Amino acid sequence: MTLMARMSWGVAAVLACAAVLSAGDKKDKVKPAGPQMVDSGAFGVLVKGQRVVTETFSVQQENGISTVKSHLQEAGSAAAGQTSELRMTGTGELVHYEWNDGNGSLTVMPNDEFLLEKITTSASSKPAEQPFLMPSTSAILDNNFFVQREVLAWRYLATNCQTEGGTLKCQQAPAEFGVLVPQNRTSMRVRMELVGKEKVTIRGTERELWRLNLLGESFSWALWLDDKDQFKLMRVVIKDDNTEVVRD
Repeated sequence: MTLMARMSWGVAAVLACAAVLSAGDKKDKVKPAGPQMVDSGAFGVLVKGQRVVTETFSVQQENGISTVKSHLQEAGSAAAGQTSELRMTGTGELVHYEWNDGNGSLTVMPNDEFLLEKITTSASSKPAEQPFLMPSTSAILDNNFFVQREVLAWRYLATNCQTEGGTLKCQQAPAEFGVLVPQNRTSMRVRMELVGKEKVTIRGTERELWRLNLLGESFSWALWLDDKDQFKLMRVVIKDDNTEVVRD
């Protein structure tokens, strides 16, 4: 069975939901009335070994809409931090994205053939608007929100990989995605590719995880996902920035 065939909420959370929704006796399965939690937790962001930010996040599905929420809190800061909320349909189309840091905010929504970004700053009550000629299926990869990278990894696995005899096999060529970075007010193309299984030490414990590479014109990130825990993102390394991100 392909990973696409196991979708439960579209391209974003296929792998995380599959294990949950297939658990138990299918004959007695009762459709839940409330939201279904796909993933939740926190990432610690470390620069040169020192924690600088904690990202608390949740990914859930309800009534065919998938919602990805995140909160960034700087270490030792009493400020409110940054928040984001991404909502998508079951086919991965953007419904709404919003970001706020207490001083300014922005939103992104589909508008005919465009994505329309509206930016509000503390100095102006009237939002500035910027259109992007991009389809509604474009990925959102905003600054510093690592759960959005997890969602993109799930999309890559769902659309480019399949299981054969219990083994995950992906297309050899990297997959390209069009993405929007709302805080930078820019769009770009990124590539993702499966490297394979690697042994990684996390908090003193060695684990065998799947490695993906996320590549752009000016960056290269390594991501590790746990196939034994619904392909959740466990670690990210940004070597050029001396940055490591680890799930708490």
